[in-house]
Amino acid sequence: MNEQRNMITALVLSAIVLLGWALLSDKFFPTANKPATQIVNGKTVALPQPTPVPNGPAQVQNRDKVLASTPRVKIMTPKLAGSIDLHGAEIDDLVLTTQRETIDKNSPPVRLFSPQGTQDAYFASFGWSGQNVKLPDANTVWTAAGDVLAPGKPVTLTWNNEQGQAFAIKLAVDDNYLFTIQQSVTNGTGAPVALRPYSIVSRTGQSKDPSSWQVHVGPIGVMGGVAQYNTNWKDLDAAGAAGQKFQSTGGWIGFSDKYWLAAAIPDPKAQVEAAFAGTNGQYQAEFSPLVQPVGPTQTATQTSYLFAGGKDASLLDSYDSKYGFDKLDHAIDWGWFRVIEKPIFYLLDWLFKQVGNFGVAILLLTVIVRAVMFPIAHKQFKSGQQMKIVQPKMKALQERHKEDKQRLQEEMMKLYKEEKINPLAGCAPVLLQIPIFFSLYKVLTLTLEMRHQPFILWIKDLSAPDPLTPVNLFGYLPFQPTGFLHLSVLAILLGCTMWLQFKLNPQMNMDPAQKQIFSLMPWFMMFIMSPFAAGLQVYYILSNLITVGQMQLLNTRMPAPKT
Repeated sequence: MNEQRNMITALVLSAIVLLGWALLSDKFFPTANKPATQIVNGKTVALPQPTPVPNGPAQVQNRDKVLASTPRVKIMTPKLAGSIDLHGAEIDDLVLTTQRETIDKNSPPVRLFSPQGTQDAYFASFGWSGQNVKLPDANTVWTAAGDVLAPGKPVTLTWNNEQGQAFAIKLAVDDNYLFTIQQSVTNGTGAPVALRPYSIVSRTGQSKDPSSWQVHVGPIGVMGGVAQYNTNWKDLDAAGAAGQKFQSTGGWIGFSDKYWLAAAIPDPKAQVEAAFAGTNGQYQAEFSPLVQPVGPTQTATQTSYLFAGGKDASLLDSYDSKYGFDKLDHAIDWGWFRVIEKPIFYLLDWLFKQVGNFGVAILLLTVIVRAVMFPIAHKQFKSGQQMKIVQPKMKALQERHKEDKQRLQEEMMKLYKEEKINPLAGCAPVLLQIPIFFSLYKVLTLTLEMRHQPFILWIKDLSAPDPLTPVNLFGYLPFQPTGFLHLSVLAILLGCTMWLQFKLNPQMNMDPAQKQIFSLMPWFMMFIMSPFAAGLQVYYILSNLITVGQMQLLNTRMPAPKT
């Protein structure tokens, strides 16, 4: 009766895990991107780009018409294209020329910035605040000393308020995603003036990428040396125009999507006040240094930066080193295991650069990780064999002292000592693999370098779930299963290899209910892992196969003695 009750309980709990995971995983442990491809009639085809939905009730203007309606300076770099609006001195037109919306060869480049009033408006602006001075504003038309901003070709915008003050914004850009902004004001009057330059990043609407407790998307920054991962869209909506305010020396502030970042960055040595604000779906991140007094005939200059582009891990690290930025690399939410994740990422990235295929790089990484962990796996296997040998003695002790728990514990510890067994030795590999699993999950699903990387055959995007599933007869039936119902080929292979691994792993004697739970575990993991990135599944399939090979080798060297 007890065994039947245990079995029923196990099955009910398993069903809860399987069904509950589909409902909670996106919130607490988000999986990969949405599938980049699907299988139709047995062929891999790219999914079409979704039609954008307007952010609110306000009428959305045509982007091309808005861009053509104001004077502009072109932006041309190896990785960026767009323009600066001279009407307000806003960088509001920016696309990432090396990144595509989808894996389709005709897919348009990723658009980061878009002008006010257009779909998903997103832009950066620069200006001054102060009293008793006529200041440039959103309606100011600046004069540009050049028509193209490119690496090595800075452009200076100028405006004179006709009251004795001349304002200038000198813009420069590098080969990647960093703009350098020098804001200066010359006071041609006989009286001093006090001004504060500012930098603002504004966006309309929230990111389409989900945010969770361990993958932050939304308002982000480093103020006072502390990364602001706890601020979210709801916080800004609740705070309204009052916003959230910070004081810092250096730092940075902006908005993050899963792969993209727009951040205003002050001079690393500047003391600044920064803030997030949000009103009616309009969000803003800004900073302003301390008031600058500008004496008669003097010129005051303030340097700041704007990062607008992809969160390339190597690039962010290089900017921190070169410019002294405060933890710009924290724009990637590495999380708890940063100390493990970044070395794994750099090793994987190096392997990719050597072989030219990210899938092959993942396979090589798997071999390296398993080789490093082989001594630990050997100890785990040896411990399992030893525990299996002493099982009859342990059962005898349990029968002899079943009424005296304290005595049983004492005799068990004595037995472990006599047999030179560490009962916790088998747990060490499991505990070590938890941070490695989590680190690989973050690296393979969060880094820009993984995005849209193909492998072989039907796997066109390793950062997305495997699109091939027998549930719809490999695309010959006209529907696409979602969630855990999307039982992919890679997930099935993962389940089979895990089952084989469990079969070969030395197990202690268990009651029938426990054996049933262990036998079902690989198949539950098959469903749970199916929505994950194909790259992560490739890693675990090969890892399981290597483990099976290691077990076979250890079985031949160290067979369990007959008892």
